[in-house]
Amino acid sequence: MSPIAVEGPELNLGTAEAYVALARPKIDPTQPGVIAAARDAGVSPEEFAGPGDVWTLMYDADGDGDGFELPGARDTEADAFAEQLQQALAAAEPFTVEAGNFLRLDARPAGADWTVTAHVTPPEDEDDGPGAARTLHLGALPAAQLLAELEQFRRELA
Repeated sequence: MSPIAVEGPELNLGTAEAYVALARPKIDPTQPGVIAAARDAGVSPEEFAGPGDVWTLMYDADGDGDGFELPGARDTEADAFAEQLQQALAAAEPFTVEAGNFLRLDARPAGADWTVTAHVTPPEDEDDGPGAARTLHLGALPAAQLLAELEQFRRELA
């Protein structure tokens, strides 16, 4: 099967070993890979691709990743989080920023880098109850890279 391209705004913070990503994936239902996958799943390409307006939070630490949807989250909220994060980085002091009740970032400067810890709290599942909260040590992230990622994310939202 051919790969399926996913578009939409995404803020990816971390490294290959540990990351959090706030994304609003959008899949084009006319892609050949989507059409083939939809046929295999017995659904329409549009149903397989999904609405493209639901935010998700994905995370991984040493290959133990997961994610969840954020129904009701809006672009303005994602932009406000990114703006808070930009302002906190510019202040060059230790900080904590939150995205709703599902993501908290604690960071402190370490030379030209920021040492970042993410606290992820999945929403309560109707069947399984509350999800297990996770703490991910994202490591030392270059300040310039963080600021560039935030600027790109905010441009994608505009």
